[in-house]
Formats: sequence, C-alpha cells, structure tokens
Amino acid sequence: MGAAACDAAVEELARLLDQVDAPLKETFQNVHQGYPTETLLRFLKAREWHVSKARDMLVDSLNWRIKYEIDSILETPIIPADLYRSIRDTHLVGLSGYSKEGRPVFAIGVGLSTYDNTLAHYYVQSHIQINEYRDRIILPTVSKKFGRPISTCIKVLDMTGLKLSALNHMKILTAISTVDDLNYPEKTETYYIVNAPYIFSACWKVVKPLLQERTRKKIHVLHGCGRDELLKIMDHSSLPHFCQQEGSRSSKHSPKDIDSCFSFDHPFHQELYHYIEEQGLNQEHIKQESLHVNIPEQDPEDAKIVQVIEAEFHKLGVQQNALWQLLQHRLTGGEAPASRYLPASVSKRMPAPTPTARSMV
Repeated sequence: MGAAACDAAVEELARLLDQVDAPLKETFQNVHQGYPTETLLRFLKAREWHVSKARDMLVDSLNWRIKYEIDSILETPIIPADLYRSIRDTHLVGLSGYSKEGRPVFAIGVGLSTYDNTLAHYYVQSHIQINEYRDRIILPTVSKKFGRPISTCIKVLDMTGLKLSALNHMKILTAISTVDDLNYPEKTETYYIVNAPYIFSACWKVVKPLLQERTRKKIHVLHGCGRDELLKIMDHSSLPHFCQQEGSRSSKHSPKDIDSCFSFDHPFHQELYHYIEEQGLNQEHIKQESLHVNIPEQDPEDAKIVQVIEAEFHKLGVQQNALWQLLQHRLTGGEAPASRYLPASVSKRMPAPTPTARSMV
C-alpha cells in the first residue's frame, strides 16, 4: 500500500474514532500515549488495512479496557510479593535491555515456563501489567530519548527445555496470545527464536505455511543461542542471559540471580513491582483482588494454528513412545521388527535391519 493510501486510511479511522463516546476516547489516551497515528497504524495493519474492521477491533479493545479497568491495572499490585515471585519463577519473561535503535528487548523462556505455581488469572494479570508498563512507561521514555516514536519491542524466545508436556500449558498460552492479538496488535517488531530443539523445528515446518506473510517475516529462527546475530542489533549488555555465550542453552536461574532478567530480583521486575505498589498506595486502598479477564474466542485462523500445533505434538508423542518401546524391547532381547511399534510414516523411513550373529542362528 502506497503512502497516500496509508495516510487516507489513518485519517478515515481517526474520523470514525472521533464519533465514539467520551469514555472510549479517554481510555484511548492511555493506549496511544501521545502517538495516536502510530496506534491507528497498528490496528490497521492487524486488519490488513480494512478501515471498518480496524475500527471495530479498536472499539472492542477500548471497551475491553473499560470493562476490566485496564487503565488502573498498574495500581493493582499482585500481593503478597511472594506470590509475584512465584509467578516470575514459572512464567519466565523479562526486559534484558534495548536494541541499538532503542527498542526494548524482552526475553521469554518458552521451554521452561511451567505456569504451575498459582491460578491462571494471576499469570494473565501479570502479563497485562508488563504490557501496560511497556506501553505507558518504557516506550514513551525511549521515544523521548531518541526523539522519535518507538512503539514496538523485540522478543527473544528461548526454546530450551521445550517438551511434549508443553501441551498442558496450551490453554494459558492461548489466553495470553489472544489478549495480545486483540488488544496489543503489532507491538512486536521481530521475534528471534533461539536454542530450538527438534520438537520446535518439527512444529515450525507445519505451522510456518499457515502464518500470514507479515507475521512470517517477523520470525527469525537463529542458530544455537543466536549471540552473533543478536549482537548485530544490540550490545552485549542487552543480550538475554541465555544468549551471552554459545552453548549456554538454559533459561534456568537461581531465585537470587539478578543477572537473569526472569528473576524477581532483576532490576526490571523490582522497578515494575515497586512502581505498581507505589501507584496502589496513592489510591485510597490497595485492591486486594486479582484481575479476572474473560478471554474472547480466538480468531478462526489462530485457532486452526493451535490445532495444528496440538496435532503435531500428539504425533511426535506417538513416535517418541513407539521409539521408547522399541528401545526397551531391543534392550531386553526382543526380536520383533521396528515396524511393529512405529507408525507407518516412521517405519518407512527406517533402514532395513542389519543381520546379526543372533538373527542368523
């Protein structure tokens, strides 16, 4: 789409937004943080430049913010602090630094996050708080520093430890991704995948063709920990801890290891938590309850991708179990052929067995 057409779409969307009620306009202030044009562009991109669809998406998001009081979520600390610490220990995410262009770099330990220390809505609340702190505090700050709008971030996803058991987390991962897709569209400039095991590579082959071209271009699967590639866009001090040396294939950290941006003791999480705590104290009372957000239905295309991932995980699970049974059988002296245990798609790819002294007797 040409520049003139883009400008016309932004102007049309802005005109439609002028017609909404005052409460929606007020919460829109918290969304755009002084950069309304960039915000409108994000929603237009998310809806392939269909102005009416972008308007509906934006209005739905603004109503969501009002319904669940998202504007005051940075005044609602997750208390006690030990509860927040337990979230940080099981949902591995943090700010590791900034790119050379000023974009914040968020590290996410996909493979080792377990989401099993508390109720799901606490994880969703914490995720939204990080989003809002990024959009209301971090991005406006770096925009002023660099003298230009910076409205997106970079995400480095560590796949260390990814296992078939990740299927157990699919519900909460879907909830978080749906919140992002519908209310924080186009906030990530680039996704970098590092330390990818075979299970990721197998799923990526079937998922990649289903993604929109715009999304595919954002995702880069790097070799190993990705250090050399990432150093082209950020300084060493901004590298996530799991990317700082080749072979450091682990997101694991000690609860007291402040070098890990996942840790509650890391400066980012300390700053975030104390900011929310102080904002809460400025109110008449700190809200004790957690945020319960009803997750709307996924976009049909996104739901299809989730189904494909689940199917691929199940297929890999069948193959893994079959190979394990085969190994056990061989170790205990069994003579049954591999095809008895393996799916046809796998057994066809296996070479013919080499005759052994025992088999020739």
